[in-house]
Amino acid sequence: MKANLREWLTQVPGMSRMLQRVLIPFHDSAQYWERRYRVGGSSGAGSYGRLAEFKAEFLNAFVAEQRVECVIEFGCGDGHQLSLAEYPHYIGLDVSKQAISLCRETFGSDDTKSFFLFDPESFVDNQGLLRADLALSLDVIYHLVEDRVFHAYMTCLFQQAKQYVIVYSSNDGNAAASSPHVRHRRFTSWVEVAAPHWRLSRHISNRYPFDPKDPQETSFSDFYVFQRVEVTAKSDALLPPQFGEERCSVL
Repeated sequence: MKANLREWLTQVPGMSRMLQRVLIPFHDSAQYWERRYRVGGSSGAGSYGRLAEFKAEFLNAFVAEQRVECVIEFGCGDGHQLSLAEYPHYIGLDVSKQAISLCRETFGSDDTKSFFLFDPESFVDNQGLLRADLALSLDVIYHLVEDRVFHAYMTCLFQQAKQYVIVYSSNDGNAAASSPHVRHRRFTSWVEVAAPHWRLSRHISNRYPFDPKDPQETSFSDFYVFQRVEVTAKSDALLPPQFGEERCSVL
């Protein structure tokens, strides 16, 4: 009965977002996504329809052209975007136990894919057991509202990549947030300061740029492709105050 009522309410214009705020109160990033998936929510509109197809088209072509053998994704979500992917080998991480369960149900028999529960503030991989040619972050960064979580996540993202990092996100720290679980940042500023061994090699604008009249089929996210480079001098810079007080060097 409750499930049927919830399904009916989501068909009422404007009711879906209102219902989501009632069912999924925001306390912190990790709890929000766990709760969202447990009440039947998805990874979001960006993982479905033409936006998902746009992302898959670019990523599949990149993996093929660059002969990427292994991909690690920080924030695999419900796995729907992954269902469109053509990666030789894949490692999916997520902060939500329910999301990992959904991916296990969908891809459990696929021996080219592995999934792990992820806590960015507790993640340590000094032996590089989970390093991959390409690290992905798709529609995640603007959901990291806490500074400490953002910093820990970005550090893990770049540390686990051998050759490339691809981020699909907004990159405007002045953009207004539409929900409590959204915080836009100029994340490329973090990379410039905290990841001296990486440079931005490509920026691909979204085929369907955000339109407030059609938020389900458009997006404020673009693709940002970073490539590892050699640097002659070791960076010893401190992160700006908004990134926290820790000294950071992502090698």
